[in-house]
Amino acid sequence: MPTVDTTSKIPNNVDLASDRRLQRALEKWQPGFLEWWGDMGPSDFSENDVYLRTAISVDSDGWAHFGHVRMPDYRWGIFLEPRQADRRIPFGDNLGTPAWQEVPGEYRTDLRRIIVAQADTEPASVEQQRMLGHTSPSLYDMRNLFQVNVEEGRHLWAMVYLLHRYFGKDGRNEAEGLLERRSGNEDRPRILGTFNEPLSTWLDFFMFTMFTDRDGKFQLLALAESGFDPLAMTTRFMLTEEAHHMFVGQTGVGRVVQRTCEVMLEHPDSDPAEHGAVPLDMIQRYINYWVSSSNDLYGSEVSSNAAKYFASGIKGRAWEEKRYEDHVALEGSYEIERVENGRLVKEEVPLRNAMNEVLRSEYTVDNQKGIDYWNRIVARHDLDFEFRLPSRRFRREIGLHAGFHFDLEGGLVDEAAFENGCPSWIPTQEDRDHVESLMEPCLEHGKIAGWIAPPAKGIQGQPFEFDYVRL
Repeated sequence: MPTVDTTSKIPNNVDLASDRRLQRALEKWQPGFLEWWGDMGPSDFSENDVYLRTAISVDSDGWAHFGHVRMPDYRWGIFLEPRQADRRIPFGDNLGTPAWQEVPGEYRTDLRRIIVAQADTEPASVEQQRMLGHTSPSLYDMRNLFQVNVEEGRHLWAMVYLLHRYFGKDGRNEAEGLLERRSGNEDRPRILGTFNEPLSTWLDFFMFTMFTDRDGKFQLLALAESGFDPLAMTTRFMLTEEAHHMFVGQTGVGRVVQRTCEVMLEHPDSDPAEHGAVPLDMIQRYINYWVSSSNDLYGSEVSSNAAKYFASGIKGRAWEEKRYEDHVALEGSYEIERVENGRLVKEEVPLRNAMNEVLRSEYTVDNQKGIDYWNRIVARHDLDFEFRLPSRRFRREIGLHAGFHFDLEGGLVDEAAFENGCPSWIPTQEDRDHVESLMEPCLEHGKIAGWIAPPAKGIQGQPFEFDYVRL
């Protein structure tokens, strides 16, 4: 792997200078990206210096530089983890054969589809979060928002490089399309439903980075096992940056919970909403909403496409090489539940066809760790409340459970019971109005909005009072 070239127009460690045609194509795409950023990136803060980390290496230590920079001047680049010598495909029918350095013709369409779907989520989330800077609860939080935004932009660059480098004219056309679609646009929406949902409050943002970015983590983990080596190397480095996004979500919700608990102890005989906090049961409804939305991102529980991707060696399971012994998965089965004659019945399906559900199961286990983290905060305040994950069947629009109604525990209910339960299961308009009413900006150094607690520590050893954004 070549060393990182940080001086070129597009920082990279893929020796872009040696391929003038590719370099020209990406430099031609770059102005369109910057125009998209100006139109759809964080609103009205392009002239402000933000304390951001910028990738400058792929080493495990010291891979990023921290410093104040204007977001339009951020050094978006192309970074792949170093190639593993003699790497072999770790799963599927091609198990043990050399990993592909170029796209096999028979898998070209499937690989392009997967890369485009992943790429489309990156600008979508920036568009969804565009206006949040105006209601930041602190400069610390504003900085974290902008850090997430610029890194989603870099992840877009990572996927666009693959499209340009390995998919010719089709890849270049797809790269252009990534700048033309818009989150929530009726005519040209983003590909996946969750990425068209509005993010109008910081509670939604924290839930999104906790649950939807965590879906991104597991999709990247599955692609990091890919037999297409450039895709595996790209996604492994993306995971390095993705960890911060989930940190923002988990600790962000945790700080909301912390502040609510404090208000409940200060005013034990009244509703915490009356004192500018977000009630715990309201937080639970937001959890239910964003978990169920993100569960759909894995696709159907039984999928011939998932089986095909695994068989070919395109997309594996999370931690395929470390966690599993059988990397062919031809003999095993997976138990799923489907609705039949008005009741849930269990069914064994071939393991390969259940790869989406295998990944969703890993995601659910990881989500539970965040739930446990929030419950420990409640327990420290000696309050009688416990957060829970909703069933994976709850509020599904994709897969075997779409078109049916389930309660939070996954029990099959009729439409009337579901509609009656929704006001206590997912945010009501009254809930949303209350959270919206709290979204007053607090942009003084060392100050924070009253509905959220300050962080336990700052960024990169800096104090909470640090000038994370210079306004």
